[in-house]
Amino acid sequence: MGGAFLAAAVLARLGGRIGLPTIPLFILAGILLGPHTPGFVLLKDPHDLEMLSALGLVLLLFYLGLEFHLDDLKAGGRKMAFAGGAYLLLNVGAGLGFGLALGWGTSEALVLAGVLGISSSAIVTKVLVDLGRIGNPETKPILGIIVVEDIFLALYLAALQPILSGADSMAAAAVDAGKAFGFLLLLALAARFGTGVIGRLIGTKDNELLVISFLGAAVFVAGVSEWFGVADAIGAFMVGLMLGSTSSGERIMKLVHPLRDAFGAIFFFAFGLSIDPGDLLVVWGPVLIAVALTLVMNVLAGMTAGRIYRFGPRPAANIATTLLARGEFALILATMAAGAGLDARLSPFIAGYVLLLAVLGPMAAGKAGWLARILPGGRKEVAAVPERERVGV
Repeated sequence: MGGAFLAAAVLARLGGRIGLPTIPLFILAGILLGPHTPGFVLLKDPHDLEMLSALGLVLLLFYLGLEFHLDDLKAGGRKMAFAGGAYLLLNVGAGLGFGLALGWGTSEALVLAGVLGISSSAIVTKVLVDLGRIGNPETKPILGIIVVEDIFLALYLAALQPILSGADSMAAAAVDAGKAFGFLLLLALAARFGTGVIGRLIGTKDNELLVISFLGAAVFVAGVSEWFGVADAIGAFMVGLMLGSTSSGERIMKLVHPLRDAFGAIFFFAFGLSIDPGDLLVVWGPVLIAVALTLVMNVLAGMTAGRIYRFGPRPAANIATTLLARGEFALILATMAAGAGLDARLSPFIAGYVLLLAVLGPMAAGKAGWLARILPGGRKEVAAVPERERVGV
């Protein structure tokens, strides 16, 4: 485990010097030190990190729930819903069509719809901070689209779980889906109406007790969620949603941050351990097609959001390129697909797809001015922008 942490840290430090995000580097560290790559093997069996990897996944979604507030929906209004809905319609729809065209299977196509359809909130947030765009007018729509994606993800994973579990009949699938949505509804009601009681139960001035309490709650509910047919990550997300609205929410966010980073790194590293580089060569064609398709859909989604918010070409280009990266959610789906015994080509495909877009996304966001030039009215607008802003500084 110590070797895994150190290997991920060293590679991330090296990549940070040339501006690469950490997620693909953690995955790359796992691939290089895994049993499928010639040379030194840190871990022969990726399952040795299975529990730590699961904890990393739980903490990633728990933190996301802490950041998400139900009030965000009211503040965003119709524009946020329309922009987010358009983004999902274009990207998830394209992903589903792409999956069906590959012919790997219906369940596989449903997984690919989510993989191609949902951005990485971690990378998107990092890009906005790194490029100094937090105060830009298009940042609010970008974050609004991320919020809509988060809601869709929770419902999507809850619907997908019974399908991947391999129910024997339609009736059994309906029962599984009903049980999953019933439990999800119970958690949603607790998040909406039970925050006062939950806040009093978990509230304490002692940071040690608070860490033990929220960590126990997140992991316990994640385990119970899995028993009800809801993905463990979504159970953790709902706990974060509940606790984020309590008086202890800000303290919990600060306390969980280093835990999320540490065990999240293990989750990405462990995913890399399971990837055979030779398998990446088998799926490189579909990966490149999927990347090109995602580029096109994001440009269309950026233009659509620009029209909804009455933005010019430059903000529309910023929206399109900032939301391009794929990351943690795609890997969650890869983990679920592997556990369900779906087509073996899915994991290397998702790994290659995530690696490419996690690197290309931030690079494209920094050069959004190039895209703005070719959008309608772009040359005139870009010409009026100072050179410093034009290069994305």
